[in-house]
Amino acid sequence: MASIKPLGQRVLVKRLEADEVSAGGIVLPDTAQEKPQEAEVVSLGTGGKDEHGNDFSFSVNSGDKVLISKYGGTDVKVDGQDLLIISESDILGVIAN
Repeated sequence: MASIKPLGQRVLVKRLEADEVSAGGIVLPDTAQEKPQEAEVVSLGTGGKDEHGNDFSFSVNSGDKVLISKYGGTDVKVDGQDLLIISESDILGVIAN
């Protein structure tokens, strides 16, 4: 899929599509839609050490559906796909299936 490997404690995610119709049935143009907060983890960074020198382990895995902060991360385009590189701390939670 993507040819980017995040470094450190960063995670590469793909935002999931936003609803194009409001709860009242009104079709929303792209400019009126909020950025979706749901995303799928594409790949994990290389890890690192925490503040105590212990190896850092990620709380998420590739393929997990997660809830992310609205304005965190850096948008990147890879192979025509819009992706986002975020710090793991910008992941608010894992969405249960």
